[in-house]
Amino acid sequence: MDFPEVRMRRLRRLDTLRSLVRETTVDVSDLVYPLFVMEGRNIKTEIGSMPGINQFSVDRLPREVEEIARLGIPAVILFGIPENKDEVGSSAYDSEGVVQKAIRAIKKEVPELLVVTDVCLCEYTSHGHCGVVVDKVVDNDKTLPLLAKMALSHAEAGADMVAPSDMMDGRVGAIRRALDEKGFIHLPIMSYAAKYASAFYGPFREAAQSAPQFGDRRSYQMDPANVREALREVQLDIDEGADIIMVKPALSYLDVIRRVRDRFDCPVAAYNVSGEYAMVKAAAKNGWLDERRTVTEILTSIKRAGADIIITYHAREFAAWMQEDKGAR
Repeated sequence: MDFPEVRMRRLRRLDTLRSLVRETTVDVSDLVYPLFVMEGRNIKTEIGSMPGINQFSVDRLPREVEEIARLGIPAVILFGIPENKDEVGSSAYDSEGVVQKAIRAIKKEVPELLVVTDVCLCEYTSHGHCGVVVDKVVDNDKTLPLLAKMALSHAEAGADMVAPSDMMDGRVGAIRRALDEKGFIHLPIMSYAAKYASAFYGPFREAAQSAPQFGDRRSYQMDPANVREALREVQLDIDEGADIIMVKPALSYLDVIRRVRDRFDCPVAAYNVSGEYAMVKAAAKNGWLDERRTVTEILTSIKRAGADIIITYHAREFAAWMQEDKGAR
């Protein structure tokens, strides 16, 4: 059959019809909201390149996570900004470190909120790289025990899931062994399996104060041109014990998300990163884009590409929009 018998526009005529036949929907339950926590008291500082996103001291977290939970967002992922940095990132695995204190504060206030922790040394090292540096080169194997120690300290503080983002070879296996040996056999690992050396991380480095002091991260993060390599990275992380795998960034790597989704059966996460967020905010501020429609379209594209979980700085505003829609019905 062909036109005029077939008229594709019939199902686009009414909003109710469009909703009824919609193939992909984004729900608040799909989202994870990033939080930046720092030492000090009574701190809530907006990040200049990320309007609406703040750095919080631990004592300001209870009010924030109460609101996050009220909006129906099921999970947060924590990034720490320590008071002191050194060559080996020792604050990262200190039981009284900023993330460890934040985990306990959140779990005390909103125990049902899922707390995921980023496991990487870049925010904690004086040189800003994601591992131990020897002769200006990140030493993969010397970094693994520290990442395992960091993940274990998060588990002991009460984290629900750990998420290694460092891109060291073998780190998922090292973390899995460390957790299992200490009885945390049920704690899942969400691995940043395909993390690219992207220009879209710029605002995050301001937020987390984690810019490298020399060189860049291209020797351990992936080349943006490669997708077959991403599939190898994902397979290796699954083999080492990853329960959820992630592609980062999301928007410029939708093809990678789709390839990963088609190849593997485990849950897939995607990180809608800081630069992607900042671009939308800047364009919306200038009146060049309708912010709500743009955000919804972006999140839908990530879900349509195959992501089950979306880490996004838009989570709070998206959840608020959804609640407004429900209230208007």
